[in-house]
Amino acid sequence: MAPVWSSCSINLKSPSYFTSPIAIAIAIHLRHYNTTIPQPYQHHPQKLISFFNLNHKESIISIIKSINHTTHLLQIHAHILTTTLIQDSSVSHHFLCRVALSGPLQNPNYSLRFFQQINPPFVSHYNTMIRAYSFSESPQKSLFLYRDMRRIGIAANPLTSSFVVKSCIRFLYLLGGVQVHCNVFKDGHQSDTILLTALIDLYSQCQKCDDACKVFDEMPQKDTVAWNVMISCYIRNNRTRDALRLFDVMQTQGYGCEPDDVTCLLLLQACARLNSLEFGERVHGYIMERGYGGALNLSNSLITMYSRCGCLDKAYEVFMGIKNKSVVSWSAMISGLAVNGYGREAIEAFEEMRRNGIQPDDHTITGVLSACSHSGLLDEGMSFFDRMISEFRVTPAIHHYGCIVDLLGRAGFVDKAYQLIMSMEVKPDSTVWRTLLGACRIHGHVTLGERVIEQLIELKAQEAGDYVLLLNLYSSAGHWEKVAEVRKLMREKSIQTTPGCCTIELKGIVHEFVVDDISHSRKIEIYRTLDEINKQLKIAGYVVELSSELHKMDDKGKGYALSYHSEKLAIAFGVLVTPPGTALRVASNLRICVDCHNFLKMFSAVYNRDVILRDHKRFHQFRGGHCSCTDYW
Repeated sequence: MAPVWSSCSINLKSPSYFTSPIAIAIAIHLRHYNTTIPQPYQHHPQKLISFFNLNHKESIISIIKSINHTTHLLQIHAHILTTTLIQDSSVSHHFLCRVALSGPLQNPNYSLRFFQQINPPFVSHYNTMIRAYSFSESPQKSLFLYRDMRRIGIAANPLTSSFVVKSCIRFLYLLGGVQVHCNVFKDGHQSDTILLTALIDLYSQCQKCDDACKVFDEMPQKDTVAWNVMISCYIRNNRTRDALRLFDVMQTQGYGCEPDDVTCLLLLQACARLNSLEFGERVHGYIMERGYGGALNLSNSLITMYSRCGCLDKAYEVFMGIKNKSVVSWSAMISGLAVNGYGREAIEAFEEMRRNGIQPDDHTITGVLSACSHSGLLDEGMSFFDRMISEFRVTPAIHHYGCIVDLLGRAGFVDKAYQLIMSMEVKPDSTVWRTLLGACRIHGHVTLGERVIEQLIELKAQEAGDYVLLLNLYSSAGHWEKVAEVRKLMREKSIQTTPGCCTIELKGIVHEFVVDDISHSRKIEIYRTLDEINKQLKIAGYVVELSSELHKMDDKGKGYALSYHSEKLAIAFGVLVTPPGTALRVASNLRICVDCHNFLKMFSAVYNRDVILRDHKRFHQFRGGHCSCTDYW
């Protein structure tokens, strides 16, 4: 028998068919599948549609998926409502997916209207709507639908709960997530890996790391995604060492789950935060071993990791190995040079990038402005700032203004920095004011510093570190009465200062020290070694910088207090456990004080050791009695 279309007289160009997009779609669909249409239906669109509804319900789903015109989808909607197709759960579900999750009609409000026309809705319909709202600007509506379905007796499945949890993540609604978690046990879904992974992510985002750990530990089966989410949780909640530890556990007890490229990205981020070069090199080795070396995002993360660990030669080696460098690659290299104090080299890299036809973006400009700030390149920094819009087509954002405030403030132009803040086109935030406060501390501008504190109080953004900077200002100026007032105010407000903390890595293990630390297992040897170092440095001419101590006490008391700062304890531990001449890498959570800076310069000369120290702003590389910052920090 010849194909139906050889004898069929349906004319797709006929006006009667043109006005019926559904009939056209059906005819084309049937023609594609070479389906025979009985003679009575060949000339009548409505009869053709009826024939199609009775005999080809599955095929209408493919039509719903393929239609890309709003008008056609609206007519399909009308057709479903005026026929028995609305009662077909499969058809209504696929149309709901089409208008809720993809296509020209994708809109939660329109989808909700169609959803309300389905009677009765099934769990698949609820899942589609809950998922749609989880991506929308009103994720809380997912929770309302979830509660409605449970109230009318429709049992949720693991997909339902996971979509609701993702909605709770969107607006950080911990209580809602906890309620879903309770229902997980009632519904018997405590073995679903996807759902439990979503719960781990919720607890992580809501700063409930211990709860996330509990869910993770109780998971009967873990996939690589679950391990990655837990590693991310540790990093987000400042438990970076635990993130590195989990990598080891994953490799030895992962039950077949091996780290993937996402795991490596997370670990490189952790190593960069923790200044853990040895572990970072180990991750780099794993990347090459697994064949991930060609991934651009991993190469960019390696540049950042090595730069943040003060190892610019390896960062540059990775950078040069990238065949097609993106603007992210260039920005990572420029920022790495900046944070390590190589301002002019950062500018040269920026110019080389432009010669290669790469247009700088927001992050590139931030990197080069930061480089100028850290290296005291005032004219160059102001020139880049002036060229931002006209030449680089980047609109200055708050962080760009912050770099210029830092640039002017470090150079001693504190009043100009203040004027710039007052004339900014964007509202200054706490970070910008805090940057100016730091400049006031460096240059002793007490009055302006007090004004800055007032601004921070007005923003309700004052932190313990701000009061410490103010204490620095008052104590350096000898205003001990005001020092006492600030300390009293801090006690009344229960403001706790962040203790100085330093870390140093040895054979992949990160050791942590705070001021006057007595928690380390080798504390007696560490203090004995530090006393010997102090003795040798004083013989060589080192004198304690008493102004670095903020408490009012006699010189002997100040000298004692300064002797056991966390940086010095970390150095003493490094001397104790490494061979002579070994470079020491230390990370500090605070800005290094003047006394510790002088101590490390002298130490590098007397002990013939390089010291690479990263504080919360930049790197200091001490060698032969000098620092890479040239005392400009």
